[in-house]
Amino acid sequence: MRWSVRPAQYLALVLYLLFLGFPLLWLISASVKSSAELNSLSVNLIPSDWHWDNYGEALSRQGLLHSALNSLLVALASTVLAILISVPAAYVLARLKGKLRIAGVTWILVSQVFPVVLVILPLFLVLRTLGLADSLVGLTLVHTTYILPFALWMLQGYVAAIPVELEEAGAMDGANRFTVLRTIVFPLLAPGVVATAMFSFVSSWNEFFFALVLLQTPENYTLPITLTMFIGGEGKVALGPLAAGAVLAAIPSIAFFSLLRKKLTGGLMAGAVKG
Repeated sequence: MRWSVRPAQYLALVLYLLFLGFPLLWLISASVKSSAELNSLSVNLIPSDWHWDNYGEALSRQGLLHSALNSLLVALASTVLAILISVPAAYVLARLKGKLRIAGVTWILVSQVFPVVLVILPLFLVLRTLGLADSLVGLTLVHTTYILPFALWMLQGYVAAIPVELEEAGAMDGANRFTVLRTIVFPLLAPGVVATAMFSFVSSWNEFFFALVLLQTPENYTLPITLTMFIGGEGKVALGPLAAGAVLAAIPSIAFFSLLRKKLTGGLMAGAVKG
């Protein structure tokens, strides 16, 4: 039975990886194809003629690098702010009892399903009153508000999984509340913080709707907005440069995940040992 199940598991894993990786492979293939080949009916994955000029055109058009820097600054700032706010809030929410906890969890769930199109106008009016309507600072605050419920929901689950007995044991050894949090809770919470930071960064990096409404100056455009500029006024799309720009846009997210992956694994192992 063991030898019959294991090949099936490996086959299922390979098929799943192919399912996840095929869109990326197709995007990379399209980024090095000529316009004639992209507009033809051929569906070959390997290009007949490699056109690396698409990347040069993507980088030279529409201020792609400047927009990528804007997206990076907004994503990093909003991720840091969301983590700083959600870590203490998640601890309080996870340790609450009774109606207060129910009210907090209900607020998180409602904010997650609330359509963003209904809040964009009030947000725009508030930011315009503060003089932040067309600025990266204003967009950072909006992104922080946007990803905060998700970050809070993830982290409160991690905090709830940490046994209260560990904190009580630390208190019995003479440690104050701050020492218990710093030496016991926060190290065990590190994997949750890393995972939450990953998803928060990607959510902010890929966000399109808020940036489209709040930003009017081309110098403040983020990367998703700039990628739409590859569509001409008559609806004609520069498919090759657009695909190349999309590939370049995916690199920071992949690099961010790769950078924090080892920290996530190390934090999980450390939490398992300390728990």
